[in-house]
Amino acid sequence: MAYTADKAYDLIHSAHQRGRLAHAFLISGAHGSGKEHLAARLIQLVSGAAQAGGFDLFGEPVAVETPQLDELENGWIRIVRPRKKSRIISVDEIRNLEQTLYLAAPGGACKVGVIVEADRMNDQAANAFLKTLEEPPQNTLLLLLTANPQRLLPTILSRCVRIPLLGGDALLENGGAELVAALNHAASRGFGSPVAALHLKATFAAFLARSREAAEAAAKAAEKEEISAYKDATDGTWLKEREAFHEAAAKAEYLDARSRLFDVLMAWMADLLRLKVKAAGLDFPDSAQALRRIAEAEPETRLLQRMAALDSLRRTLETNASEGLALEVGFLKAFG
Repeated sequence: MAYTADKAYDLIHSAHQRGRLAHAFLISGAHGSGKEHLAARLIQLVSGAAQAGGFDLFGEPVAVETPQLDELENGWIRIVRPRKKSRIISVDEIRNLEQTLYLAAPGGACKVGVIVEADRMNDQAANAFLKTLEEPPQNTLLLLLTANPQRLLPTILSRCVRIPLLGGDALLENGGAELVAALNHAASRGFGSPVAALHLKATFAAFLARSREAAEAAAKAAEKEEISAYKDATDGTWLKEREAFHEAAAKAEYLDARSRLFDVLMAWMADLLRLKVKAAGLDFPDSAQALRRIAEAEPETRLLQRMAALDSLRRTLETNASEGLALEVGFLKAFG
């Protein structure tokens, strides 16, 4: 079950009041769902700052403004997030976090470790952090934030209380907004013909190519950092294995990006159908004006057929079929 950020806070606050606060939470949700804001509120809760607002002249409680997450970092509150060019959280960063958590805080203060984009931990970092989860230091709260919990080790998932959040703008992030704008523009030049279908396919393929390049560049940067750090301390066999690992990581990153972009494409097509039947709940309400003319001209049954063709294309892409050929055939069926 997913919660709003406010509801999630209320549930955790209640557990804290009863002395039943878990030592580790996995807060997941799309960009904009409030993960970092919730983490900041929880830090204030365990540090006592949430009750520090006092009362006004009329006896009413004064609301405490929640600062940005990074503003709360101090000697006993550590924020770890991807900062390197490779967007990877390294084992050294996790070990530095652990050193803080195993120190005794003055006055029995609660120590907090927050890992933002926790799915960006590499294998060594994830395994090192797993040991901390298995034997957490006393009086410690661990918060893992991620939009991709499926990328985390199952053993990490099983040791955290999972808090999935509602909301956010997942469809518009990571190039989604730009893809919607490009689809709108491409559709305005024609819809429902082979030429229009191939033009839409070229638009979508360009975004896929950009995602592939970004994934490969990130993997190369991570591999370069490892070579620089370990080339004098290990043999060539290990480095060769890491090269294969980073190649696989780049492929996985690209497939995730392709899946997200396909979600945008499907939602864009679904908006056409919603406009046709005058249904509410558009995923991209700002595109309604651009899509309404197409929706009015297309029969409802044809739009349903186009949706089915896109769904078939998605299933084909999940096989070993040639991506380029599958896209061309699929777009011709869906938009021709």
